[in-house]
Amino acid sequence: MNIRGMYALTRKEVLRFGKVSIQTVLTPAITSLLYLLVFSQALSDRVDIWDGIPFLTFLVPGLAMMTVLQNAFANSSSSLIQSKMNGNIVFVLLSPLSPAEFFTAFTLAAILRGVLVGAVVWLVAGLFIPVPLAEPLVALVFAVLASGILGALGIIAGVWAEKFDQLAAFQNFIIVPLSFLAGVFYSIDSLPDGWRELSLLNPFFYMIDGFRWAFIQESDVSPWLSLGMGAFFFLLAGGLALALLQRGYKLRS
Repeated sequence: MNIRGMYALTRKEVLRFGKVSIQTVLTPAITSLLYLLVFSQALSDRVDIWDGIPFLTFLVPGLAMMTVLQNAFANSSSSLIQSKMNGNIVFVLLSPLSPAEFFTAFTLAAILRGVLVGAVVWLVAGLFIPVPLAEPLVALVFAVLASGILGALGIIAGVWAEKFDQLAAFQNFIIVPLSFLAGVFYSIDSLPDGWRELSLLNPFFYMIDGFRWAFIQESDVSPWLSLGMGAFFFLLAGGLALALLQRGYKLRS
């Protein structure tokens, strides 16, 4: 394995989002605080999800994980589409990196951004709302796994899209709805029959539910089920992304 080449590509991707850290790190934190501000004024005293757990304490882990998901996807997808549109993807393709190493580098960078942004959201929210972290290691595992899934989906979207409009459609019609309908703002046990079962088909739900359990030790399904489903969806998304890279789909033409 070309460790040095993978490190160089990963470092390049990390530096890319690090150069615009106000946009990639600070802005998501501010957006999450705005959500908290709105919900604290509108619903905090009127909604009771689980006994003994304030609504805002329930909300913070969900917002943090939603931010992790969206930013991990944005990192790999935006990098690929920009490289394709600018024509400099050829320099990556000509490097002595295998498709697996290419995939690993892009996914690692997406994981780093996702985990970093999620940590910033949690730390900033913690200045205003007490959010216990019962299982730090479990929270980190779910954050890494979720970022890996969305990093792989970002590679798929970036490879498939031929222009920014197509990438925006992928994000607006797939990633954002799945994020918002994954139990960020509510427990799926409060949903009517049918909608709850439909929510269980959403891979993002398991990441949010397991991540929340790591904080407040409450969840809609078993955290071990969430962990298993997360691993399954990572293998599924990662396998598809790797297959597209190996074929050179829309990259070598």
